[in-house]
Amino acid sequence: MDNPIGDKRILIEIVQKEMPFGKYAGRKLCDLPTSYLAWFYAQGWPKGRLGAEINIVRHLLLLLLNELFRLL
Repeated sequence: MDNPIGDKRILIEIVQKEMPFGKYAGRKLCDLPTSYLAWFYAQGWPKGRLGAEINIVRHLLLLLLNELFRLL
C-alpha cells in the first residue's frame, strides 16, 4: 500500500469492511470509535491488512480534524 488514501478501492473496502473481533466486532471499520483507534495506536495494530486499514481510518480522521481546525 504505497499511498492507500489515494486508492478509491481501498477506501471503499474500508467503508464496507466490518471489524472481525473484539468489543466492536461487526461494526464497520469507518465507524470505530476514536478511543478504540487510539488504543490500537498505543498497543499496536493488528497484523496484516486489517491493521493497515484501521491505521488508515485513524489517519483520515486526523486529517479531517486538522481541516476542521483550520477553518476555525
